[in-house]
Amino acid sequence: LTQLKRPLADFAPPFLAGGAALLAFILLGNAPIPRASAMAAVIALIGLTLRPMGAALSVAGALALAFSPSFWAQTGGAPDTPSVIELLAGAALPLTLIALVALPLRVVIPIIIGCAVAVALIEPPLIAAQSLRITTLLAAWLLFLLTEALILTDIRPDAALLTGRQPYRRDHIPLIALMMLLGILNDPLFALMSPAVLLGIWLTRRALHPVYWFALIGVSLYGAAQIAQTYIDSGWWIVSADGAAALNRHIPFLIADGFREPSRWLGLFDLIMRQFTPLGALLGLIGLVRLARWHPPIGVVTMLAYGAYAIFGLMYFGADAATLLLPLLMIQVFWMTYAAYAFGQWFQKTLRLSESPVVLWFAPALFVLLPLTMLLRIVGVL
Repeated sequence: LTQLKRPLADFAPPFLAGGAALLAFILLGNAPIPRASAMAAVIALIGLTLRPMGAALSVAGALALAFSPSFWAQTGGAPDTPSVIELLAGAALPLTLIALVALPLRVVIPIIIGCAVAVALIEPPLIAAQSLRITTLLAAWLLFLLTEALILTDIRPDAALLTGRQPYRRDHIPLIALMMLLGILNDPLFALMSPAVLLGIWLTRRALHPVYWFALIGVSLYGAAQIAQTYIDSGWWIVSADGAAALNRHIPFLIADGFREPSRWLGLFDLIMRQFTPLGALLGLIGLVRLARWHPPIGVVTMLAYGAYAIFGLMYFGADAATLLLPLLMIQVFWMTYAAYAFGQWFQKTLRLSESPVVLWFAPALFVLLPLTMLLRIVGVL
């Protein structure tokens, strides 16, 4: 742990968010402990991604994802027997953040590859089954790595996001490629992240060997081919979206003109509002606009990833659409939290009382009402 350079206070908020989510998943969601632990690990990683925006905002933003209906839906259902990967994910909750920030790359990569090989050998059906928990865990990890990598090349003295702060680690690029490989092997739909990843790596201005680019593009093309094989049916592909909607049934395939149907756009907006309330949807839009203004690389990359999943959501008529769009919801949370952060910065500058506790905590206190409202909705109070 010699490379650990952050005080405990820097990591406490993600642990707090993960721990609070773990208790909620078990006590309120009746989730089995291994499943709840794997889900809590995702929340902890999202908290770590949001940590540069402040301790309170990172906890509130991560819990907003935890209490969103699509994420919360993973808690219920019939009791299941814990799988090996679920046990590993549960044990990884306190270790994931340490591995991300404390261990050198030469140690982290063998650990990840070893776990992946072990799962493939012990439980190959789990890999073939496109595990949702693996997908969400890798998506959260990838979002953290991408934003951290872009932070290295996007620190503006007059901006506010990360002034005076150094990223947790500087060897993001190999880990990003590894996350893409594991994600696409687990679920080809992970390839929807490829355009954003390729653009994000290019924006880091790192001089990379051509083999790296060929490998990453090759994995992405493989994922795209698997998406076409899994989600495109020649019969349904040419059906009009209006005609498919008139059937009033779920169709687990893509329909080509789904993005042209106004009702599909309204449905996507409704999905976001049902997850995070209309206020959350508005905050997401504001956060994207502010990111595009003050941190263009992060804004463009997250918007590209969001757009890829949004187009898939418009064209996909399956019953599990909301679940498959969880990476989109993670980005929505990132934008929402940044909007709250930007409001707090504006509020402090306007009043010129940046040291006042009331001013410092005003924006976080307002933002925490969002996950609190969502939690009250879960328990049936609202």
